[in-house]
Amino acid sequence: MTRVGTCSWADRTMVQAWYPEDCRSPEGLLRYYSSHFDVVEVNSSFYALPEPGITARWAERTPDEFTFHVKAFGIMTRHSVRPDRLPAPVREQYDYQLTRYGNVKNPPPQMIRRCFEIFVGAMEPLRRAGKLGLILFQFPPYFTADDAANLRGNLQWIDRAAEVMQGHDLAVEFRHRSWYRDEVMGRVLPFLRERELSLVTADEPQVGSRSIPPVVLQSGRYGYFRFHGHNETNWNRRTSSAAERFRYLYTEDELRDWVRPIRDVDARAEETFVMFNNCYADYAPRNALTMSALLAANEGD
Repeated sequence: MTRVGTCSWADRTMVQAWYPEDCRSPEGLLRYYSSHFDVVEVNSSFYALPEPGITARWAERTPDEFTFHVKAFGIMTRHSVRPDRLPAPVREQYDYQLTRYGNVKNPPPQMIRRCFEIFVGAMEPLRRAGKLGLILFQFPPYFTADDAANLRGNLQWIDRAAEVMQGHDLAVEFRHRSWYRDEVMGRVLPFLRERELSLVTADEPQVGSRSIPPVVLQSGRYGYFRFHGHNETNWNRRTSSAAERFRYLYTEDELRDWVRPIRDVDARAEETFVMFNNCYADYAPRNALTMSALLAANEGD
């Protein structure tokens, strides 16, 4: 079974371009989105730890068969985070340094572990409602496998994360090409399979080491595809908004090329998810609806 959705439902430009003008409340947005799609990826959880009250409302506002994939909070994937994005008890309890940009630097292990615990607690309303999908661990470009020490240390990080998140289904997305060298992936795939971690297949601009190739490799029980677009100009730029990096509308022919790889993965997976992260204006929902139609037309081929 293949399910298609977008990597956000409340991006500012998406709200302006895709939703009806009288649909602007948080409840209205989610209800409208879930009338068109049965799966979504939560992006806001990367920037701030969600609260159980909020995730409970998400569960209440969506149909029974709806699924939320949730992106892990930045500190869980070795991203730097701003102190004001940490819950006050965490921010005040632990000592940490700041980078020149004002982000948390070298957080102590106890702080990281506490963020994992808070995140897991926030997922509980979705889990109880049967609406929690995969937790997406999207690692930063500086999370590399470019030498033996980095590979060993970063696999240890993934291993510890999987242990702390035991009982949850995890997806892993790398953002550095070093992971896809044959000798590295030959070690990484068995590592992921042993832990039933799903490797994300990403379609994105190919502009150097901070781009991963569109290689389809299945490692877990689920297939997981993320479509970032092909905006080569903005891919590695600091833009005024994240949406500018993903300002790309796929053509129908581009999407059609992915139908067979998605079908091949789905034939082996328990379930396959195709998520569009080109969340600029109405690009993501337009492409998601087109992909849904293409997959339906090719069903059984």
